[in-house]
Amino acid sequence: MTATPDPSTWTLPRLRIDAEGAWFHDDVEVTHPGILATLRRGLALDAAGYHVRIGPVRVPVEVSDTPFIVLRVEREADVLVMTLNDLSRERLTPDTLRFTADGAPYCRVRAAQFEARLTRAAAYQLLQHVACDEAGGAATLVLGERRYPLPDLTAGSVPSR
Repeated sequence: MTATPDPSTWTLPRLRIDAEGAWFHDDVEVTHPGILATLRRGLALDAAGYHVRIGPVRVPVEVSDTPFIVLRVEREADVLVMTLNDLSRERLTPDTLRFTADGAPYCRVRAAQFEARLTRAAAYQLLQHVACDEAGGAATLVLGERRYPLPDLTAGSVPSR
């Protein structure tokens, strides 16, 4: 009979996600669609950081910026729908939007579990729905009759990525 290997003795792979959302295993980009889908679906975040579970083992995942990237923002009726870098689509929750000092937009995705950064193209698609107060520069996301203040975005902010 063969002894069951002890997971605590395993050498863990080094998994990381770069600033553009690409996954790497020991510095080799993961390109297989099935493996990427499994990694993205299994990604979790807890107090110790990002990780995936492989059987009984928790494998840490280094994340350069955010694990997900918003590639596209499209208006559908009175909501905005985002396409993420795994090609999944979900509604943008306006109250999760935040802008860095240099204007880079971020939002929460996957039931607000993760943060995602909008690409420059997605940022400009989002900004098509933003109105700015000419006097004070205050910005508001306008979707139909609903208005969402964007306090950390001013008229002069331009997305950097």
